[in-house]
Formats: sequence, C-alpha cells, structure tokens
Amino acid sequence: MDIFRSLHYPNFRLHTIGQSISLLGTWMQRIAISWLVYELTNSVFWLGFVSFVSLSPSLFFSPFIGSFVDGRSKYRLVVVTQILLMIQAAVLTLVVYADWVSVYWLCVLGFVQGVINAFDVVSRQALLVSLVDNKKDLPNAIALNSSVFNAARMVGPAIGGFLLSTYGELVCFFINFLSFIPVLFTLSQMKVEELRIAKSKQFSNWQGLKDGFDYLKRSPHIASLIVIMGCSSLFVIPYTSLLPAVAKDLFNGDERTFSWFESAAGLGAMIGAINMARLKSGENLRYRVLFSALIMGISLLLLAYAHYLVSALLFTVAVSFAMMMQNSSINTYIQTHAMPAYRARIMSYYVMAFQGIFPIGSLIIGAIAEGLGIKHTLYLMGTIGVLIAVGFYTYLRQHIHRRLFKFPLPLTRDRRS
Repeated sequence: MDIFRSLHYPNFRLHTIGQSISLLGTWMQRIAISWLVYELTNSVFWLGFVSFVSLSPSLFFSPFIGSFVDGRSKYRLVVVTQILLMIQAAVLTLVVYADWVSVYWLCVLGFVQGVINAFDVVSRQALLVSLVDNKKDLPNAIALNSSVFNAARMVGPAIGGFLLSTYGELVCFFINFLSFIPVLFTLSQMKVEELRIAKSKQFSNWQGLKDGFDYLKRSPHIASLIVIMGCSSLFVIPYTSLLPAVAKDLFNGDERTFSWFESAAGLGAMIGAINMARLKSGENLRYRVLFSALIMGISLLLLAYAHYLVSALLFTVAVSFAMMMQNSSINTYIQTHAMPAYRARIMSYYVMAFQGIFPIGSLIIGAIAEGLGIKHTLYLMGTIGVLIAVGFYTYLRQHIHRRLFKFPLPLTRDRRS
C-alpha cells in the first residue's frame, strides 16, 4: 500500500521492527513509573517533578547535542545510546527487585535516562533521512515512525496496566530491559550510508550552537514553528502528566482506568500519525499546525467538562490526535526544509522545544493543579491552547501579507510547502 511505501527500504524496515518492540517496553515502564510515583507520594506535584527531572536534559543539553551530532555518525551514536538505555533499564529493575525503590531513586535514574535520551532522540531524528533512499518518501517515513511510536503508546499502557495490576511494577521494568535486545539486533543488520558533514578545525560545540541559532534567525518560517512547539510544550502538552490524577481523582479509577486513558491518548496519536502518513505533496503544513493547535485546545476544554468516563476517553483521543498532527507537521516541515548541514542542530532546537520545555510545563502544571485542582487546571490549559492557535493565525496572516506585498513569487512556493 502507498501509505507504507517507506517500509520498502530495508534500513527503515529494520528500524521500524526494532523500535516497535522496544517502545512497547518503554511505555510499560512509563506507566509503571507514573503510577508508582503517585502511589508513593499521592501528589500531582511529584508527578510533574519526576517528569521534569527525566526530561530536563533535553532542555539544557539538546542545542549542544545537535552541534555534537552534526559531522558524526548518527548510526553509531544510536547504537551507543541504545546500549546505555538497556543498562539503565537493568539498574531500575534491580532497584525495584531489591526493594530500594523511592521517589529519589526514580529521580536519579530518570535523570540518567533523560541524558541518554537527549542524545538518542537528536541522533535518531537526524539518522532518519539516511534510512530512506528516496527523499520524497521522507515525510511518509517520519509519519510512519510516529505511527509506530503512538501504536506502542496505545498498546504498551494497555498491556502495562494489566501487568501492573496483576504482577506489579517489577515485571514491567524487566520486560522493558528485554525489549532492547531486538532493537540492538536490528541495528546490527543495517547497512547505513550517511552523508558526512566535514567540520573545520576551529569548529566547537558552542560555535555549532551559535551557527544553528543564526540559521534560525534567517529562517522565520522554521523558527515560528519551534516557538509554537515550545508554547504548546509549556502550557498544553503537559496534560499527559495529569492523567494518573484524572483517572484516580476525577473518575475514582485504579491502575486499569489510568491505562485506559494512556491507551486512549495513544489511539488518538496513532490516528493522527496515520493521517500524516497519507500526506500529499503540496499540502501546507503550517496550516495543519494551526488547526491542530486549535483542536487541541478545544478538546482539552471538553475533557475538563466531561462528566462521564467514556466521553473523557473520547476527548483524550481528540487531544492526542491534534497533538500528534501538530508535532508531526512541525517535525516534517523542519526535516524537509532545513539545510542538511544544519539539520541536526535545528532538530535539536525542536527536541528542546518539545521534550526540553515539556518538563518545565509539567512542573508548572503540577504546581497549579495542587492549588486549583485538576478540573480547573484543564480548563486553564485548554484556554491557553486556543490562544496559542489564535496567536499563530495572527502571525501567519501578517507574515503572508508581508510576503504578498514584497515577494509575490515565493508566496506560491510557500503555499505548497
């Protein structure tokens, strides 16, 4: 089928197989950690804090990592990060098995995982272009890659919720450790030819960071999308960190109820990713970002208003669908418009805006939820989401008007982007 055309490339197919298995374990571990933190502390603030600690390295290190990754073998970096993540999963399993678990241990191991993930995500995103021979299929590969991630996000929590309620956290953590075996095997079977970018002798990570920022200043069409990503990550996307509290406090649920919310979020995101995989050449990705941001805000408002579990799950599907559409559209636009020599550096800013700012948002939203309550916090987040969409619409109107006045010909190309 045309929607799966990127799977015809052997390297991308191997990547997809390995990641699909590994990500199942990753989501089992995530749901187990979230529930374990909430059981240990009974605090939404600690939920946000643990999320902040585990994802904060993406905020502080991603721009430097981007300049580090450019000019180096992305394939080798991905292999190294997967080995290190497997070791981290083994240590976490040992800590739980030895009954040493505490919120402080979870913070330490979460930070270690965050540092490794910061390198892994930037390297993997930059490697993706080398896994697809025909670059016209790159948007499809990005969408399918997101589909795999979100299919795992849908199935992983469902399996994890069952294992968590039946056997406990230890089984979830051990399965995650085992799940790295297939991804390392598939990586060993790849034959990747990368375009190497030569560095000057004077090149430094700091200079690379500065060059990437200068490139963004010269590319407002990319910079504006990174700003939207950052605003959403700060005020809207952290709704995911509240799902344990939504399940337990608003709907009097247990571990399985929480897993239903996580699976609903995964279902919505997977539908969004499949929709992106059907993307036709010539569609305006920035308007997709605009409408997705608006749908995300409205759906959050409806989630806050929901009185029944079924309707809450449906609105969770809608929020995650819009979030996936927005994030994938921004990712695809950057991957297809950034110059190859700057791609990893620009992707590192994207990762910083997505995964780096998200933990700060989780920390802020967790603190607000402690004071205002879950329902009022969701209302606030939904309102901000709508305002972000309105602000981006205003920017696009002004930007297009300026270009229409000064540069009538490039406007035609922009509408096809």
